[in-house]
Amino acid sequence: MPRKVLYNICMGCGGCVGVCPFLALNLDKGYEVVVDTEMCTDCGTCTKFCPVGAIVEV
Repeated sequence: MPRKVLYNICMGCGGCVGVCPFLALNLDKGYEVVVDTEMCTDCGTCTKFCPVGAIVEV
């Protein structure tokens, strides 16, 4: 299943956007990470990279 961003924890650093090998994450203008569920393959790279644990499996 695709990943979900816990916005109450996310710092908006955007680090996860740069490590996603499938380009499934984007940072919107409000510095919130948006997961493209069509592109997400649930590889878990973003979850492992997030320094505050704000990206979880749904």
